[in-house]
Amino acid sequence: MEVCRPLKTDDKLKHRPLNPYRFFRGMICLVVFLSTAFMLLAYLGPGAVLLRYLSIHYSRKATSFFFGLWLSMWPFLFEKINGTKVVFSGDDVPRKERILIIVNHRTEVDWMYLWDLAMRKGCLGYIKYILKSSLMKLPVLGWGFHVLEFISVDRKWETDETILHEMLSTFKNPRDPLWLALFPEGTDFTEEKCEKSKKFAAEVGLPVLTNVLLPKTRGFCLCLETLRGSFDAVYDLTIAYKRQCPFFLDNVFGVDPSEVHIHIQRIPINNIPTSNAEAAAWLTNRFKLKDELLSDFKSQGRFPDQKPEEQLSTLQSLLNFTVIIALTTIFTYLTFSYKLCMVYVSLACLYLAYITHCKIFPMPLEILPIVKGKKDE
Repeated sequence: MEVCRPLKTDDKLKHRPLNPYRFFRGMICLVVFLSTAFMLLAYLGPGAVLLRYLSIHYSRKATSFFFGLWLSMWPFLFEKINGTKVVFSGDDVPRKERILIIVNHRTEVDWMYLWDLAMRKGCLGYIKYILKSSLMKLPVLGWGFHVLEFISVDRKWETDETILHEMLSTFKNPRDPLWLALFPEGTDFTEEKCEKSKKFAAEVGLPVLTNVLLPKTRGFCLCLETLRGSFDAVYDLTIAYKRQCPFFLDNVFGVDPSEVHIHIQRIPINNIPTSNAEAAAWLTNRFKLKDELLSDFKSQGRFPDQKPEEQLSTLQSLLNFTVIIALTTIFTYLTFSYKLCMVYVSLACLYLAYITHCKIFPMPLEILPIVKGKKDE
């Protein structure tokens, strides 16, 4: 998951020109998103984290509710303000399943469009991403990634295996709704990376892919191994864009994309091999099928089994936006009106920066003696 690249692609291919109106509107959106994120994190983030000492389950429910409201502003920006059309095809996604999502990584904003699907299914606050650790260093946003329990990795299996296993083990409770999103390619797609992937695949006898990179299988196998008993299914999502792939600032200023196509294939968890070697081969074969699907999209401009999907409710989106703006206004007023609140915000920022840097996720107090006892053994 990459953030963010400048507007440097061919402007002639962009869906809309970057005019002064879109630039000004985009800057306002950035200010609103960052200011609301900061205030929500400062006032609600520490409480959500500390609530884990009492109950991880209720901490997650509170986090998913409040920060799900904030996340809902992004689909509202994409679909209602920018006018991007999101087209779904393939299988339906039931609302109450715990799922592992595998997605191709065309560009730096693929992960953001999963919010459009999750919002329609009432699971916006429950989606978790596995992302590179450098993103946790982003000011404010990195704190949010930590509070939302996104899993950061260093792309070094020697250290990532332990981190992944420890984090994934906390998601075993079937009462906690979970959408765990994994990008097995490990990085966004470029022609240069594709050539390296092709060369490696040819050398080791794996499928040579042209529209996706060869997937890294160990993280996928560890996710299955750790959470297989609590997953209902694996969802194979394939994302494609009309015209050229958008970048973060394209989304902010509303110049791209015109259409986002998401093809969904549901695979029951019992249909996936249990051994790591067979699961790895299964994942590689899925990316071979994904490569063929993207080739067909290039020639036809659409995925098969395209279906009408419910539109985002403008009224609900505006209501969510109003709640976030109201909370931000109240928190801002308190911060600049009372010295005690200013002190609290300062301490909250220090606390959030500390736990994000140290990757601290408190555990319920009743199990702390058990954990300590196991370490002593």
